[in-house]
Amino acid sequence: MTILNQAGAGQTHLVMGNEAIVRGALEAGVRVAAGYPGTPSSEIIENLARVSTDEGLYVEWSINEKVALEVAAAGSFAGLRSLCAMKQNGVNVASDFLLHLAASGTRAGLVLVPCDDPGALSSINEGESRHFARLVEIPLLEPGDFQEAKDLIPWAFELSERLRTVVMVRSVTRLSHASGSVTFGELPTTHPKPVFRHQGFILDQMEGVLMSAPVDYKHAQQQQRLRLAAEIFETCPFNTYEGPVSPELLVVTSSACALYSREAIRWLGLEGRVGLLKLATTYPLPERLLEKHLSACARVLVVEEVIPFLEDNLKVLACELVGRIGPKTFHGKKDGRLPTVGELNPDLVSAALAGILGREVPERPPDYTARAQALPLQALPGRELTFCPGCPHRASFFALHNALTLDARAGFVCGDIGCYSMAVLPCGFSTLKTMHSMGSGTGLASGFGALKARGLDQSVVAVCGDSTFFHSGLPALINAVHHSSDLTLVVLDNRGTAMTGFQPHPGLAGEMGTQKLAPVDIPELCRAIGARVEVADPFELAATEATLLELLDQEGVKVLVLRQICALSPEKKAHKAFEMSLDQEVCLGENCGCNRLCTRVFRCPGLIWDAKRGAAVIDEVICTGCGVCAAICPSGAITKKEARHAS
Repeated sequence: MTILNQAGAGQTHLVMGNEAIVRGALEAGVRVAAGYPGTPSSEIIENLARVSTDEGLYVEWSINEKVALEVAAAGSFAGLRSLCAMKQNGVNVASDFLLHLAASGTRAGLVLVPCDDPGALSSINEGESRHFARLVEIPLLEPGDFQEAKDLIPWAFELSERLRTVVMVRSVTRLSHASGSVTFGELPTTHPKPVFRHQGFILDQMEGVLMSAPVDYKHAQQQQRLRLAAEIFETCPFNTYEGPVSPELLVVTSSACALYSREAIRWLGLEGRVGLLKLATTYPLPERLLEKHLSACARVLVVEEVIPFLEDNLKVLACELVGRIGPKTFHGKKDGRLPTVGELNPDLVSAALAGILGREVPERPPDYTARAQALPLQALPGRELTFCPGCPHRASFFALHNALTLDARAGFVCGDIGCYSMAVLPCGFSTLKTMHSMGSGTGLASGFGALKARGLDQSVVAVCGDSTFFHSGLPALINAVHHSSDLTLVVLDNRGTAMTGFQPHPGLAGEMGTQKLAPVDIPELCRAIGARVEVADPFELAATEATLLELLDQEGVKVLVLRQICALSPEKKAHKAFEMSLDQEVCLGENCGCNRLCTRVFRCPGLIWDAKRGAAVIDEVICTGCGVCAAICPSGAITKKEARHAS
């Protein structure tokens, strides 16, 4: 139980934005929820899962985002309000079904919550989900603060049921992962029973059924829904305006940028000169509402993240209305007032406002910025990005690097997204040479491997996490087997979706509420496809290197599953397999002959170089007792013995 399903109406609590979204879904009577882990969205499904037994919800972590949306759509077709959550990249994965779902329509309310990541704080891109709303012709809503993150969700469910279509509610990192005070509403006490009824092929009763429907009829229906959405948006209570009746400058904004804009206006003392129109309904735009506010000013600043989606749509509307509102001067991304990459903040918005209105931004003390930047560095030791102490990926990539060096055919490794992405850096011995979307390492390796028949004489290796294997690596592996590619796939099986919080995946047994999760065995699945499969422990370095060399010598598709649980997983955290010791009398330091292999090359944070002693030192607090350092120490100074109990 949590406050999200126990706190009563009228109570105010400090909650994360994603938690506010969950409370809103519970107040709306959500009955089905599905998603795939992805920061900054993961807490939505996690929190719904925590209350699923108490509230009688069906909640699942799906194999990927497309399937998650299909599961949620099934709930809608069965008459249950359903929610699907994912990060911005996931909408790309779900887009095929999303396009069809927008055409077929829905039954009970269906809300899609993508959480975008401006600035790529936890991603390798800052792609946007907003464009999919326009692409597939569905309504787009954006909460502007934490209270709206809760309140907008029930409104979105009602809108979905009125329009009979999926509704997108977009969040961003600074809303999903920051916290604010939220006043809760009522939770429902009764819920419908699921039932699916095929209502025949009567055109006006075919929501949820695309097959056999005339495409032009369904598309026309879809566009009629958008026109109705635009009409409803004219009186949406979440579209708000504050400022003078006839401002010198109108700021049009949405999402977390509303907070930045409000702060910037107050910081510059422009409340009497600048109006702030905060839109929750960003596609389609409410024409009459915008006509009213655009008519009252000559200049407009559009504040949004990341690229000019709202700005472009607003300019098109202004052109259509020019006969009634007159010409306008627009500022924002296109004229360079605001950057087209990265997150915004109050400083950037203040600079844009000041530049447009000829104001000076209040100066900070001359040394303020320098001091603010220097203070964190005084308290933090200098350290590059690295894998966690005892991370199995460090050992895996050490073995891969060594095996490819011994193989001596200029072999290379294709990778993708996950903790193991850091293997492009020295902590992973700079082993990864490509890094794109989930599963793309295996897909690229399939293509490279097919070129062996055209003269490519390099060893081709792909790495893929266990969760990623099920998400999108499996089709690429099947493709490689089908086309007789020559590659070695290394599945880095650390027993969970580690990067986003150890959510389960199909390879693991477990429970989700009262539901038992049946595991699908990765090695057996790969063997069934037709690949040669080996399983090894990456902490057994010598055996892993030998197996890799053997597989590299073989033709065809080979799979090596390197299985070792993540050091930070709930099951393993604080439990040491080995007690480690380092004899500094034996450690010869710079004269050892290994050239400080343990600290200069292997770089586990549990090993520290003591310059005064000229020897390595084990940090007993940080060391996880994986024992790998003992295997790489040529002098035998580092030894291990089996731990008697958890530390």
